[in-house]
Amino acid sequence: MYQMLRNDDVQGFNKARESGKTCDLRACDLRGLDLRNINLKDIDLTDAYFRGADLRGIDFRGCRMDGVSLANAKISGCYFPPSIPAEEILLSVSHGTRLRDQAQ
Repeated sequence: MYQMLRNDDVQGFNKARESGKTCDLRACDLRGLDLRNINLKDIDLTDAYFRGADLRGIDFRGCRMDGVSLANAKISGCYFPPSIPAEEILLSVSHGTRLRDQAQ
């Protein structure tokens, strides 16, 4: 399923998830990808790398995001887990720091 994302097949990824396939995106390199409209409901994204990715409108609530890097990612319209302070998100986008999820 990771390869679907690398090949810009977000729709195929979503269909595979709907059919019950599981995927492990922990520590995955997802930089520069256009991931708009992806279904990441309850996915563990620990240590994933989203540098320069287009994440606009993604609902990350329910995702594990400890250690995620959002450097230069487009994040407008995103929902983030409430346990990640806005300051953490801004530092990650602007300086590339890894998110520290307060719930972890």
